[in-house]
Amino acid sequence: MTVRIRKSRALESLSLTPLIDVVFLLLIFFLVATRFAEEDRELDVKLPTASEAKPLMLKPKDIELSIDEAGNYYLGAGHGMSYTEVEAALANAAVNNPLSQTVVIRAHQGCRWNDVARVMNACYRAGLRDVKTSVAGGN
Repeated sequence: MTVRIRKSRALESLSLTPLIDVVFLLLIFFLVATRFAEEDRELDVKLPTASEAKPLMLKPKDIELSIDEAGNYYLGAGHGMSYTEVEAALANAAVNNPLSQTVVIRAHQGCRWNDVARVMNACYRAGLRDVKTSVAGGN
């Protein structure tokens, strides 16, 4: 007795012709799109030059502003400054580097919080938004 195996009819109705058409259309699209990208790079364009432009050298150094226990302000490793001198120095730094200037406020742990808040306000008024604070310990 022979065993009869019936063939499935599901694959008979599946046509691969539309799938092949879509694959060829995608292939043609990507070939044409990459060709345009190559032609854009090959164009001989003479770009204008600016006579007064200055190259961006490096990111400016952070401004380190220290506040001691007595509320005196020190810019970098320099001498003591008054609050108005600090405001003027911060405004000058903001004019030179408005977007990339960083101010680091180093406050002694015994100083008044009001002194730190005044300096932070001066930074924001000058337009310096990148302000970092740290607390230095005492002896």
